[in-house]
Amino acid sequence: MLLEALTLQLGYNATLVAIGAALLGIAAGAAGTFLFLRKRALVSDAISHSTLPGVGLAFLVMASLGGDGRHLAGLMLGAALTAGAGLLCMHWLTRRTRLAEDAAIGAVLSVFFGFGVVLLTVIQTVSIGRPAGLTDFLLGATAGMLFGDAVLIAVAGALAVLAVWAMRRPMTLVAFDAGFAAATGIDVRRVDLAMMGLVMAVTIIGLKVVGLVLIVALLIIPPVAARFWSDRSDRVLGIAGVFGGLSGFIGAAISATAPALPTGPIIVLTAFTLFALSMLFAPGRGLLVGWLRHRRQQRRIHLRQGLLAIAQDLPIYERYTLNLLVRAGLARPDGVPTELGRWRAARACRDESRWAVARRMHSHEAIVSRYDGLRPIEVVLTEDEIREIDRQLAEVGEGCT
Repeated sequence: MLLEALTLQLGYNATLVAIGAALLGIAAGAAGTFLFLRKRALVSDAISHSTLPGVGLAFLVMASLGGDGRHLAGLMLGAALTAGAGLLCMHWLTRRTRLAEDAAIGAVLSVFFGFGVVLLTVIQTVSIGRPAGLTDFLLGATAGMLFGDAVLIAVAGALAVLAVWAMRRPMTLVAFDAGFAAATGIDVRRVDLAMMGLVMAVTIIGLKVVGLVLIVALLIIPPVAARFWSDRSDRVLGIAGVFGGLSGFIGAAISATAPALPTGPIIVLTAFTLFALSMLFAPGRGLLVGWLRHRRQQRRIHLRQGLLAIAQDLPIYERYTLNLLVRAGLARPDGVPTELGRWRAARACRDESRWAVARRMHSHEAIVSRYDGLRPIEVVLTEDEIREIDRQLAEVGEGCT
């Protein structure tokens, strides 16, 4: 059944939800990238929680005008207005008071969310409109998604992605070095506001699918996962969009096979799975690659120390070192070196002596400062430089040669 959902063969509504969630994920991943790089991930939390009072107020206004109060575009407009108000409050608190940004975020988040919960509670107790389903904006629900809702999410998400792409250069400069960006003439304050505005737009369009509590995860987790795969901001942006889209599509498909499970949390758990896989297996920054790199470096160090011990006729007490030498055919299990081991030991000792001379020569100071103690000197210095080092070694009678 999951395969049918993934291949869009589970019916019209499931297909509509999967495509809508994928488009939302792409927009969220792209918009959240620069917020993550700017180290302001918590701002998205305050923005999302500020939308709840807007949903309640918009419902009351639309219901008082004679409707059922559940028109999605109207609810999104109300959410956008209060989210904007929350953003302005947070901006004012950080600029006009001595509150730190995290304290301002906490204050705005708690006050707006508390007000929203009170409004929803009041709406449930009064006989106005059709309030059923309003609480779905907390954790998201896609069962009642209509074609018009999907089109609205798709258009708004596409506009958000285009805006991120168009503004990627100034936002990249501001994210990595706001001082340099200001020196080049970029208005950092406006770029920051544009960044927050994009996040607010994605938050609004994601309310129906993921909910205000979990949209933060869809904004932040894909960029964090993408960061494991690349150091370039444009690639992180693209990978975050792909991860966000995959999270939305796969999460919606899984949710379609188990209708009792809420869609928003499933999408977030899918995003977390991609994050965990990236953290473990990404080349360069992944934990597995880092562990393998550490083990390889540790093996090289033990082999080097073992060869230097052989060259100086010293016993090898470290069992791991001896095992490595035995496996490499450089020593016997009783510690006696083989012919190959003695030859490699002589080379390692000569290499150490050459590096010792190179450290005393100012002309090689820059190279020696990067010496890791393991690279052969032949791959770093030229033949003429090595010839000069050997001449000095012969004069002072140092070395193992």
